[in-house]
Amino acid sequence: MIKVEGLSKQFKVHKKRPGLRGSISSLFNREYIIKDAIKNIDLEIKQGEILGLIGSNGAGKTTLTKILSGIIHPTSGKVSVLGFDPWERDNRYRQQMSLIMGQKAQLWWDLPAADGFLLLKEIYQIPEAEFKKRLAYLSESLGIEKELNVQVRKLSLGERMKVELIAALLHQPKVVFLDEPTIGLDLSAQKAVRRFIKEYRKEFNPIMILTSHYMDDIEDLCDRIIIMKEGEFVYDGGIKQVHQKYAQSKLVTAQAAPTIDASEEARKFPKSLGEIEINDNGKIIVRSPREKVMEAASYLIHYLKIEDLNISEEEIGDVIEHIMSKGKEA
Repeated sequence: MIKVEGLSKQFKVHKKRPGLRGSISSLFNREYIIKDAIKNIDLEIKQGEILGLIGSNGAGKTTLTKILSGIIHPTSGKVSVLGFDPWERDNRYRQQMSLIMGQKAQLWWDLPAADGFLLLKEIYQIPEAEFKKRLAYLSESLGIEKELNVQVRKLSLGERMKVELIAALLHQPKVVFLDEPTIGLDLSAQKAVRRFIKEYRKEFNPIMILTSHYMDDIEDLCDRIIIMKEGEFVYDGGIKQVHQKYAQSKLVTAQAAPTIDASEEARKFPKSLGEIEINDNGKIIVRSPREKVMEAASYLIHYLKIEDLNISEEEIGDVIEHIMSKGKEA
């Protein structure tokens, strides 16, 4: 379990003076400002939970992850991860956590992944039989068995991400930090990584904390999300609750029959039922208030000879962007 109380983190930042004269004077007499990266937050994460951290650059996601993983100290507050203070870097804690970063590698570039795994086996003191069992499970689950003896530099981006996942999970950590695990991967590789993460969670029940700008990662993997803005939590709850609480509209998507002039009929669409868009192929999209969505759908069916119709929630990314722009009062 992870428990955070009153956590804050401040950074001392050099204030640069304008112009050449200001730059020179700053060499001898620097001014500093205090920047609040994390502002008095409380947080609890249960074992087996996958939590998504969302926010724009500078929102505090990375700072929070670094504090929880023990990379940096907080300015104030209490943090307990599996009963440890992360920044004390107790080996008993470090053997139970792992940090996976999509843009940074821990395996040696010029060595085969298999050689890197052997070194990690010694670092984490994994018994031989257990090591072989874990490696077989992870490599088979990721479909990467044939590439383990290939130099890491010669692997594709998707293959490198898979061997990095193995490296991070060989010691079966109880807390896993996933920082952009699918960044740069093609759609097939993204799906494979997400599928593996879900299977691994089901099998071993770790806490997983995911930061990603890919909403597919967030929607597919997370039980709960936290939206951060300027070092504070502006939302903490489930994905479905985001739509229920903040999405004021639903989308009605329909395909008009080719025998009618959909553009002409669309002009007659009542504004009270929502905003309507139509393309050259007769595809209609209506953004309708939640309480009016059935009325909007009925209108389309009755007046536009609809061949197909679907009602869906707004894109989660659009809803989250709205929350971030408004803050806590959204």
